[in-house]
Amino acid sequence: MTDSNIMIDHPSTPETPLDAIASVVREQVIIDDRTFVIERPGDSDRLLDHPAVRAAFAADEYLPYWADLWPASRMLAKAILREPWQPGQEALEIGCGLGLPGIAALAAGLRVTFSDYDLTALHFAANNARHNGFDDFRTLQLDWRSPPADLRMPVVLGSDLVYELRNVEPLVNLIRHVLHPQGVCLLTDQDRVPAHALREALTGHGLTFNAQSMKAGEPGGRRVRGTLYRIRHA
Repeated sequence: MTDSNIMIDHPSTPETPLDAIASVVREQVIIDDRTFVIERPGDSDRLLDHPAVRAAFAADEYLPYWADLWPASRMLAKAILREPWQPGQEALEIGCGLGLPGIAALAAGLRVTFSDYDLTALHFAANNARHNGFDDFRTLQLDWRSPPADLRMPVVLGSDLVYELRNVEPLVNLIRHVLHPQGVCLLTDQDRVPAHALREALTGHGLTFNAQSMKAGEPGGRRVRGTLYRIRHA
């Protein structure tokens, strides 16, 4: 699985080995009145036993959370499809994982750059975009701790990125750095424990936000509560 269009910002960032992925599952994901096709690893827990994944965790406490389709990504996709975008606006999805929100943004007429820490996640996101009929997009392997100096975007998208407290500060710094002065960041969270730290860090770094309650889940399945943050420069 290769993609010659992937830009690599940080050469030491990880790549989940393909031989750790025993199977691939394709499913239909319904967001409002839209249906998207998403492929993902069939057994994400199996990835954790691979020696390369264990080594990445030992080196940087990295785990391949990208391999699951989290409820917060459904929340963000829903918010994106309901937003009155200007066609052709540039958007950056950070921590894209399987790429559902970025694909929803493509469907809404935005020009999307999928970014993730893990190269294999970018391959899945790119393939998922193509499965849904899109080929005009970019990918970028990105370490939040060292974003490109010239990277600025009017729209920044992210879902379920504050699952650990240590992620909050680098995430907020990244948003502050890459978000255009007149831009907007849409961020969804499943109301995880570090959410209070996220709000404090946003305010402390000169970013304003409003918060909106959301729910998402599989049709007929469990619904998960969360929050949509609409973030701007003060």
